[in-house]
Amino acid sequence: MEIEKLAEVRLTKADGLAKALDGADVLYQWHSFSPALKENWDAASSVKWVHVSAAGVSQLMFDELVASDITYTNSRGVLSRAIAEFALGFVLDVAKDAQGSFRLQQQKRWQHRTTRKIQGQSALVVGTGSIGREIARLFRAVGMEVDGAGRTGRSGDADFGLIYSSRELVKIVRYYDYVVLAAPLTQETRGLVDARVLEAMKSTAALINVGRGQLVETDALIDALESGSIAAAALDVVDPEPLPEGHALWGMENVIITPHMCGDTVDYLDDLGKLFVANLERYCNGEPLENIVDKSLGYVPGF
Repeated sequence: MEIEKLAEVRLTKADGLAKALDGADVLYQWHSFSPALKENWDAASSVKWVHVSAAGVSQLMFDELVASDITYTNSRGVLSRAIAEFALGFVLDVAKDAQGSFRLQQQKRWQHRTTRKIQGQSALVVGTGSIGREIARLFRAVGMEVDGAGRTGRSGDADFGLIYSSRELVKIVRYYDYVVLAAPLTQETRGLVDARVLEAMKSTAALINVGRGQLVETDALIDALESGSIAAAALDVVDPEPLPEGHALWGMENVIITPHMCGDTVDYLDDLGKLFVANLERYCNGEPLENIVDKSLGYVPGF
C-alpha cells in the first residue's frame, strides 16, 4: 500500500479507536458519519491532522474539535462531477417525465405525451463550492441559464456570472425553473428552504437536493408538493434520513427519491484514497495541505 510507505498504519473500527489513537499524528476517518472521534476525544491528544472521506462535515463537528489546533481536511472535489451528473439527471428526469413513463410502462399503456426542453430553462444553484460549480458547468453545457446563491452576493463570477446572497432566496427563487441545493449544512443554511421560499417558487418549478436533507424544512416541502405550490422535487438527501417507511414523501408521484448516493460511483473509493495519499505526502514533506476546513464555518472557504 502507498500509505504504508509513508507512515505506520493502524486499521481499526470504532470500538478500537481509543487504542489506535495512542501516539498517532493523523486520523483518516473513513466512515463519514461516525461519532467515534467525539466519543474517544480524550485519546486524541497527539493527533495533529484529521482527514475525512466526505465533503460535508457538519455531522462530524463538535465543540472540542472546533476549538482545538487540529488541522481538519475533507474530500472536497472528489465527488463533485458525479454529484453534478446526478443533478443533471434529476433535471432530465423531471423535464422528460421519466417517472411517468415508467409508471405507464408498468401498466403496459402506450400513452403519448409532450415533455419540456431543458435548453433555455433557468436554474438557481444554492451553494457555490466545488459541487455547485460543477453543476453550473454541466447545466450551461446543455443550454441552461444558471445563477448561484452563496454566502455573499457578487457579479462577474466565472461559473455563475451572477451570485446572490442565500439570505435573498425568498426574493429570487420566483425567477427559476429549477432550484438546486448543493450547499454545506451550517447554522446559516439549516432550514434555508422553508415555507416562505417554497411558496415563492414558480408553480411549475422543481426543487432538487443533492446537498443535505436539513437544508429543507420537510413538512413545508410536503405541503408545497401537495398544494401544487411547486411542481416536483428530486431528493438524494432527506430529513429524516433514512426516510422512514410510510413517510408521506414515499407515496408522492411528483417526488423522486434516491438514498444519499449521488456521489457514489463504482470507482469513488479509489478516488477518495488517492486524494488522502496525495495529502499525506504533503504532510510528510512539510508542505501545505489541501482542502483545509474552516472548522468554525464547517466547510473549505474560497468561493
